[in-house]
Amino acid sequence: MTVTALRATLRRHVEEGTVPGAVGLVARGADVEVVAVGDVDAEGSAPMARDSVFRIASITKPITAAAVLMLVDEGRIGLGDPVEKWLPELAEPMVVRTPTGPVEDVVPADRPVTVEDLLSFRAGWGLAADFSLPAVRALIAVQRHDIPFRDWPDPDTWLGLLARVPMLHQPGEAWLYGTSSALQGILVARASGRTFPDFLAERVFEPLGMRDTAFEVPASKRHRFTSSYHPAEDGTLRLSDTPDGGWSGPPRFPSGGGGLVSTADDWLAFARLLLNAGAAPDGRRLLTPTSVSRMTTNHLTAAQRDAAALFLEGQGWGYGGQVDVTPADPWNVPGRYGWVGGTGTTAHLVPATGTVTVLMTQAAMTGPTPTPLMRDFWRVTA
Repeated sequence: MTVTALRATLRRHVEEGTVPGAVGLVARGADVEVVAVGDVDAEGSAPMARDSVFRIASITKPITAAAVLMLVDEGRIGLGDPVEKWLPELAEPMVVRTPTGPVEDVVPADRPVTVEDLLSFRAGWGLAADFSLPAVRALIAVQRHDIPFRDWPDPDTWLGLLARVPMLHQPGEAWLYGTSSALQGILVARASGRTFPDFLAERVFEPLGMRDTAFEVPASKRHRFTSSYHPAEDGTLRLSDTPDGGWSGPPRFPSGGGGLVSTADDWLAFARLLLNAGAAPDGRRLLTPTSVSRMTTNHLTAAQRDAAALFLEGQGWGYGGQVDVTPADPWNVPGRYGWVGGTGTTAHLVPATGTVTVLMTQAAMTGPTPTPLMRDFWRVTA
């Protein structure tokens, strides 16, 4: 891969109107290449820059999992602990008798939901491949995808609503997408006695120098904050949010599932924490090597991976991110860890080679399947 090839790939998508702009980053050890193309918005009001700020959506999830594991490393919570200790609303979960059955036909959960269930996305709540299942429809009514996370009810209220939704599967039985990361953020706040934004700022962002990562964008940085868009049916881009819009103040729901804004270099700093076995640049240990290994190791069975193919495309899941287990495409290096964000972002690292790739764009995905731009970026940086 050359910078020229990466630039040409990103530039082609900008010229085709796929995105107004993009920032692509590839790091191999200390060698870092960054390409910024296009503009921060469709009007071309300013050129895209290396330090442009994006809504990163679900590439928030690995950061949230790391926060949970910090508390595990401190002995404040245990992987096998029932989450009801901190989330008492979930003390008596019910499960639909069959995944296709009505939400009224339920049985008690076989066992409590554990911290590890949340981290591995096997808690029983979450999106399945079939969105028409009654229990999934009931979940979507609470875990809304038609509005930003930040506009959900406050965490306590939201958790009370979720507790009324029956689980689709028994704890530990199946990988289900999304809900577990939102629960992880609430768990961190309650177990630490800090707000989730404060915990991340103090324990993750400050030690790593992630100066532009937060749940809101202050006025002093909004000139670097990109507008966001959603592809319309006719192929055009529909404006979803502006720099002075939804992220101009603190969120009602600071979601561990996708509420952060960040930059390519900030996510690189987080990736390097994992590549450095949990040590910050100044030598401070933020995570134990054991926790980093757990994050970046697949925890799913082959059957669980197959059932989650819509989201994982046959790959595995660690804590907070996908772990590649089969070289289905040139970029699927076994052990590669990371995820994609619904706002048009991707971030991955390959522990065996020390490679990090980050793509930031402002055009949203229209479903769980990675976009052609994402695949082209992975192909040219593999």
